[in-house]
Amino acid sequence: MKLYYSPGACSLASHIALLEAGIPFQAIRVGRDKKTSDGADFNAINPKGYVPALGLDDGQVLTEGTAVLQYIADRNPAAGLAPPAGDMQRYRLQEWLGYINSEIHKTFSPFFNPATTEQAKEAAKAVLARRLGYAEQALGDKPFLLGERFTVADAYLFTILGWGQYAGVDIGQWPKLKALHTRVGSRPKVQAAMKAEGLLK
Repeated sequence: MKLYYSPGACSLASHIALLEAGIPFQAIRVGRDKKTSDGADFNAINPKGYVPALGLDDGQVLTEGTAVLQYIADRNPAAGLAPPAGDMQRYRLQEWLGYINSEIHKTFSPFFNPATTEQAKEAAKAVLARRLGYAEQALGDKPFLLGERFTVADAYLFTILGWGQYAGVDIGQWPKLKALHTRVGSRPKVQAAMKAEGLLK
């Protein structure tokens, strides 16, 4: 497999998942110019133009982070990164992936757009506070989003929470989410993914 990623982007979650699942893959960096580290035009690989994209062994390319994460988890069920199909917890996983994707991830987008006004950023912070407030309440005293076991949803939320430092959003306002971020960040495979992307020394 080939994982097309940009350092620290949402593709970090897929990078973490691949390492946690123990699946062999090649990590290929995508630059801001949409050129890959191996010299290809990323837009030809994924016409959507954004990461992650997962090049499969049969030549297909899978896109959209939430699909990529579940695909990775299902390649090695023994790793426990997703509950099995048909289990109610599987739908809880999809519920979390959907919420993180549409409500938290997208609310961070204005902070990375140079054209965003300060007024718009403040409005986004207010929305983000509500959405992270919900996640804080729903997490409660559980170590991970689905309970005792780390899943791909935790990898995704960890990645997005890490953007707080770049967006001027103090994640410490939500102590349970902050603790989750620290807990996930201490995992050896998470640290390995971050080192591979140049996010940790």
